[in-house]
Amino acid sequence: MKLSRGTRLLILGIILVLADQVSKYLVKTNMSIGDEIPVIGNWFRLHFIENSGMAFGMKFGGTVGKFLLSLFRICLFGALVWWIRSLDKKKSAPTGVLVGLTLITAGALGNIIDCLFYGLIWDYAPFMFGKVVDMLYFPLIHNSAGDVLFFSPVFNFADSCVTVGAFWLILFHWKFFARD
Repeated sequence: MKLSRGTRLLILGIILVLADQVSKYLVKTNMSIGDEIPVIGNWFRLHFIENSGMAFGMKFGGTVGKFLLSLFRICLFGALVWWIRSLDKKKSAPTGVLVGLTLITAGALGNIIDCLFYGLIWDYAPFMFGKVVDMLYFPLIHNSAGDVLFFSPVFNFADSCVTVGAFWLILFHWKFFARD
């Protein structure tokens, strides 16, 4: 039995969200905030932090801002799912475009799950006010004092999905979005 393109995209999305959530669960249950495990020398480490704001730890207007950010993420996720489904039904979109959008959507869902439920699961915040678990750290370039000069953000698998999906679309499928 051959699976439809939409079913294959759904399976890809589920696998990506599961990989994200499993990695976050393993970090959350086996490390304490601030713990660091060297993976490859000094330039790749697991470094456990929790991010209550947006990308790269940016904050957005306190409690009201956090609520609005969570609500915005949910609406954006819904719009992405609708867009992927409509493009798939039209059959006019290349599969690569749908894969890129699926990567972005799966990454968004992975971080939405953290924001919506982690505060409840780990008993530190109400619904929609959880923190995103981040752990991937690549401090690539240091100065002589040991300070990180290049790439100090700590991020997670979901963030990687969003970034890879966006670059994939920009590099290889920009013509699809540029047409009338």
